[in-house]
Amino acid sequence: MNTKCPYLKKVLITGASSGIGKETADLFAMNGFVVYAASRHPQSTNNPSIIPIEMDVTDPKSVRSAAEKIPELGIIIHCAGFGISGSAEMTPVERAKAQMDTNYFGVINVNNVFVPLLRKNPRSLVLFTSSVAGLVPIPYQSHYSSSKYAIEAYAQALRMEARQFGVRCCLVEPGDTKTGFTKARTSDEPESSPYFKQCKESVEHMARDEQNGKPASSVAKVFLKLAGKKNPKVRCAVGLDYKALAFLAKILPARLINFIIRLIYIS
Repeated sequence: MNTKCPYLKKVLITGASSGIGKETADLFAMNGFVVYAASRHPQSTNNPSIIPIEMDVTDPKSVRSAAEKIPELGIIIHCAGFGISGSAEMTPVERAKAQMDTNYFGVINVNNVFVPLLRKNPRSLVLFTSSVAGLVPIPYQSHYSSSKYAIEAYAQALRMEARQFGVRCCLVEPGDTKTGFTKARTSDEPESSPYFKQCKESVEHMARDEQNGKPASSVAKVFLKLAGKKNPKVRCAVGLDYKALAFLAKILPARLINFIIRLIYIS
């Protein structure tokens, strides 16, 4: 089944070797797109519509090298990312920098090279994997939340600036999603930290919620739906429950939102 699409049906997907990125690559390929599936460890495939591309988003040289294999492009979907856990106070600075290097600066590295390709088209699209944690800060995920808050601001600025060239941007905000992200999340709270016990319990709670969360395919379907829209909205939460949370985050006082989140994640 081919989906109607107002953009050139050639899409670059970062983080395409697993989780949301892989599901998105497979779904777009099934719907008539040529998919450049970028990751640090690209996987071979029998699907001729999927072209594995080696790319480390944190390495500008690697991104430029990947661009040599992609002559034209209509859509970019940013799925590369990972999570760290730890308290706002005690997480080592180098780990916070690593978080931002992939989740935020990695997006910039890719866009700086590939958005010029998009501007060659009358209309094109950039989709960002943000998070509900980019709207509501999560305890012991402060640096992950910060990376997503940064993406929220960056994407909206790009949306305004690049609109004159036909570039559309949209933030997709999943909540708890069952992927390998949970297992890959690093634990960065020092055992000597006064927050260690509460941090451990809070992150374990998050892990349970994620493993009982929506499948990665639910996010991929949202990406595909947005690829059919000429003028996608600024942001799109995944699932009715998270749409409701995103709405409440806009209208309720921050103090009340903080209280509710604290009750959920801190016993």
